[in-house]
Amino acid sequence: MEIKGKVLEKFGVETGTNANGKDWKKQNILIETIETYPKKVYISFMGDKIDELSNVYPGATVAVSVNVESREFNGKWYTDIKGWKLKMETAE
Repeated sequence: MEIKGKVLEKFGVETGTNANGKDWKKQNILIETIETYPKKVYISFMGDKIDELSNVYPGATVAVSVNVESREFNGKWYTDIKGWKLKMETAE
C-alpha cells in the first residue's frame, strides 16, 4: 500500500532492547494526505529502514510504501503502520 502526503513532522530516533535482549531502533513521521478530506497518518520506520528518512523534512511531499497490521494485547486491538520505502515527490 502506498500513502502520499506532506510531511508535517519528523520525530527523533527511539532505541531500546526487547525481551530477547536484541537492540532495536525506530523513527516516526507524521504526514497529511493530499486529498479532498486530508487525513493525518503516523508512520513508523524500524531498524535500517530509518535510513529512508535521512533527507526528509517538514514540508516535503512524499510517497511512502507501508504495511498495515493490527494485533491484540490484553483484549484490546492496536494498529501499526510501518514504512518500508520512501520516495521524495516534491519539496516546498
